[in-house]
Amino acid sequence: MKYKLQVFIFSIVLSTLTAKAQHEMHQLAKDSMEKDSSGTAKGMQEMATMKPGPPMSHAYSLNLPMQRNGSGTSWLPDASPMYGMMLHSKNWMYMLHGNIALRYTKQDILNKGSRGAEKFDAPNWFMFMGQRKVGQNGLFHFSSMLSLDRLTEGGAGYPLLFQTGESWKGQPLVDRQHPHDLFSELSVAYTHAFSEKADLTFYLGYPGEPALGSVAFMHRPSALANPDAPISHHWNDGTHITFGVATVSFRYNQFKIEASSFTGREPDENRFDFNKPKFDSYSARLSFNPNQNWALQVSQGWIKSPEVLHEGEDVKRTIASAIYSLPMGEAQSLNATVLWGMNKTEGHQSENAALAEGAYRVNKFSFYTRYEWVQKSVEELALNEEFYGQRLFGVNGLTLGLNYDVLSLNKFKTAIGAQVTFYKANPMLDQLYGKYPVGAQAFIRIYPNLMKM
Repeated sequence: MKYKLQVFIFSIVLSTLTAKAQHEMHQLAKDSMEKDSSGTAKGMQEMATMKPGPPMSHAYSLNLPMQRNGSGTSWLPDASPMYGMMLHSKNWMYMLHGNIALRYTKQDILNKGSRGAEKFDAPNWFMFMGQRKVGQNGLFHFSSMLSLDRLTEGGAGYPLLFQTGESWKGQPLVDRQHPHDLFSELSVAYTHAFSEKADLTFYLGYPGEPALGSVAFMHRPSALANPDAPISHHWNDGTHITFGVATVSFRYNQFKIEASSFTGREPDENRFDFNKPKFDSYSARLSFNPNQNWALQVSQGWIKSPEVLHEGEDVKRTIASAIYSLPMGEAQSLNATVLWGMNKTEGHQSENAALAEGAYRVNKFSFYTRYEWVQKSVEELALNEEFYGQRLFGVNGLTLGLNYDVLSLNKFKTAIGAQVTFYKANPMLDQLYGKYPVGAQAFIRIYPNLMKM
């Protein structure tokens, strides 16, 4: 009951802030009209002496474009498309963003194995952000992200072949994607600009995202239309919800170096609470945007005991990625991501993962694909070690999908979509999964309009 009350209170606060922003925006428009009616010359003179308004800039820099905003403090290319709704008040700029997919999914549609499942569900997330200038060179930013996955997915999440990570009722989640926490991000940050080329940022999140890995999958333009998490999720962006994060970053021109201290343990099974912050893990990331079309990063994290079922097993995670964005007119764009991640646990073999995904949008159509190759261990797949031994199984997955916009209502679009995923794993797993299992789904997706920058 108390969690429903928290959601209700948060909704009231969000509505109040939004209403306030809209009121101030309308008042500014009214004042501007009155000034124009008193004469163009006078209006231009007054505009020249007006104080600067809310910053139309990156979340963590007054001198970078908004399109570079990724998840946490990560970078996207400057040419990336932005979906959301922007609101202004006198001193603040607010943004609303989100995504929900009402769907039916069935893994192993040909019933070749024993590990497939089916479900009606609705993976979702919602964001509310705001920022304002502090003096001439300062920028304050807050971010909040919520997910109702626990209500729409249940505690065990949704079926997804070969997916691993986290637990439910004390048992490891295998062939399922765990639900995300109600409070997925609550963060604040302050950035000081020394010049147009140099910024220093301090970021605190509870929860938040440390400087580790590429942009989280739900915020990558190449993955927006795909309702599924990658099966390499815990090789790249598994730390995107961390209860206790402190990051300091320094940007010089198109380079940025970051360091984070954060809580290594992944969120517990109670998706409505706040876990204890420990700040027992560390990460570092170097980002480089050579031009407006590319965002590159390499990072490494030392994560203390991330899995509750594997106490004492620390993970060293290394990730490299490249994101590409190419606008091709108002109604056409191409976005792609390639990444590699490696998890190394003492006493175990290194586990690698590679991902390549792309999305091509033209008018109302969005075509997308994702290819993954992931090494899964006997332990992760909950297999009998006496029978399978100590080995890694290579898993391949290829997804092909399509979205088509059927309705545009105010600031939001509704699309119908479908996708199919073809898997190929080590032949030793055929008795459990079947040979070449296939997963498929159909969905209705609701998301905000593309913002014209």
